[in-house]
Amino acid sequence: MHFQILKLILWSKSGLAPRVVNFEPGMVNVISGASKTGKSAVIPIIDYCLASGKCSIPVGTIRKSCAWFGVLVETAEGQKLLARREPGDARQTGDMFILEGESLEVPINVPEKNTTAESVKRKLDQLAGLSTLRLDPDSESGFQSRVSFRDLMAFNFQPQYIVANPLALYFNADTTEHREKLKAIFPYVLGALTAEMLAARWEIDRLLRIVRQIKSNLRTLRGAADAWRTETQAWVRQSIEFGLLPVDTVVPSEWADIADLLRRATQSNTRESNTTIDSIEPTLRRLEDLRGQETEAASLLSQWRQRLNEIRRLVESSENYGDAIRIQRDRLGISDWLQTKIAFEGDLLSRSLESVNQLNSLVEALRGVEIELRSQPGLSDTFDAEQLRIRGEVETAANQLAEVRQEILLLEQESEQVREIAYRHDRIERFLGRLEQALSTYERSDESAELNERLDSLQQQIGELRTIYSESQVERRTQGSLRQVEHIASQIVPKLDAEWPDAPINLDVRDLTVKVVHSDRTDYLWEIGSGANWLAYHVAATLSLQRYFMELPNHPVPSFLVYDQPSQVYFPRGFETEFESETGRTRDQDIAAVRAVFVAVADEVVRAKGRLQTIILDHAGPDVWGEIQGVTLVEEWRGEAALVPKEWFDDGNEA
Repeated sequence: MHFQILKLILWSKSGLAPRVVNFEPGMVNVISGASKTGKSAVIPIIDYCLASGKCSIPVGTIRKSCAWFGVLVETAEGQKLLARREPGDARQTGDMFILEGESLEVPINVPEKNTTAESVKRKLDQLAGLSTLRLDPDSESGFQSRVSFRDLMAFNFQPQYIVANPLALYFNADTTEHREKLKAIFPYVLGALTAEMLAARWEIDRLLRIVRQIKSNLRTLRGAADAWRTETQAWVRQSIEFGLLPVDTVVPSEWADIADLLRRATQSNTRESNTTIDSIEPTLRRLEDLRGQETEAASLLSQWRQRLNEIRRLVESSENYGDAIRIQRDRLGISDWLQTKIAFEGDLLSRSLESVNQLNSLVEALRGVEIELRSQPGLSDTFDAEQLRIRGEVETAANQLAEVRQEILLLEQESEQVREIAYRHDRIERFLGRLEQALSTYERSDESAELNERLDSLQQQIGELRTIYSESQVERRTQGSLRQVEHIASQIVPKLDAEWPDAPINLDVRDLTVKVVHSDRTDYLWEIGSGANWLAYHVAATLSLQRYFMELPNHPVPSFLVYDQPSQVYFPRGFETEFESETGRTRDQDIAAVRAVFVAVADEVVRAKGRLQTIILDHAGPDVWGEIQGVTLVEEWRGEAALVPKEWFDDGNEA
């Protein structure tokens, strides 16, 4: 994928002119500088502007003085300026600015948001021509999700902590999430799994689901048909018994003829097969009348029983009322006795007129209660008479209901044959319903021929698709691609300061590392000592992958590489200080080893004829890599020169 970096841009928070670092496409671009000048911020800035999920730009001077970061890239569609706002205290921000055209100028003013990081990701996915399909249609795992542009960054960046790391060969492969996703996408990245093959895999999965459904339907239909065939003799016998088929019917031997015979039975006139229905019509009418009488008698009996219960409750209430009156009479009886005593002279009651009047009132109340008590027995007698009358009505209604039910019972007991004939017609109708359902199931089993034809067609389509995609084919192509990459790497390793320059290497996808193959053993990268070896295999692996990618048409991995401080394994304190790296090695030997890295990278860039761009951020100056074809100095950051201009933080912005 033609994708090279033309400019890296910083916009100041203080409103000063933007800081622009220019790169040349198709060249080895070197930024040489001392420590703490911002070299190691270049990769995080580019990555952040390419819509990374987090901002890894170092905090301090750069984050405090910069409002926006941007990169201007050259693509097959023209130039694109991608800028992203400094996130402040947040982990990242989705605020982005995008500008597209044939030739773009860097805006002087601080950009304003006109898009989001998610939109930029989708645009970059489309630019890379990535498939929109998941890697595995049957898996919901995030590791098997679609390949994205962000996944491809693993092959473009070699930051300082990766470039000579024995445990991690690829950018971000030091985290489980990125490692697992990278393993899953490796066949796609190598071209062993193409977009066409991925589409075929999805179509195979879809067709297999249809095949499973058709096979299930076929098993159901065949099972129903087999069950029906075992019952055909019983169906025919019942049809003859019910008069739907002639008594002398001969059962055929072929299933198709038996089905035709049963279809003829379903077309018979069921009323003609039950000619005795008229003979039982009077009995049926009498039973119907008796059922009506039974209902009326039961209703009348219920009514009389309800009235009888109400009379009983009234009598009970009357008796309770009489008891209450007697209690009142007994309590007022003392007033009559007191009245006889006031005739005697000197009685205390007779001295008070008020007491005499109250006593007279009590006597009058007593007389009233006695009158009510004398009338109460007559009310009870009336209720008793009504109760006796209603009890008689209840007995009469009960006798009528018993007589009707007795007649119904006798009629049913004496007419067992009539009842059989009455329900014969219903049984025939139910039998015909079951027979028609069975015939329908048998006829649907004939659809199996059509289903089998469709099944054959689907199997043929799946077979054709398997010529495009199969697991074994992907594995075979993956191994073939890895052998090609390893062959390219075998040409690059001898140029570098590796301990075994002629030993073949294997690119291990399962562990995402390199294995060095000796005559008697195979060693993983982390089993090999010396930072010089680690650096050599990192450089060889990344360069060989880029050469392989460029040999494939329309490959999605961007055609640029960024290495941060590859010389650290030889000069961890920088070129400015004296340092004895390894026993028996001179400073000139270490410088020659660093120059060999630049030569190997430059050879690949020159070989690519402008299609590959690399950026190297290092302490080494032109005295190390000077006069190498394809290498150009972008900027040198020493003294007051750095990524962020000194005047940006002189006004109080310094960390």
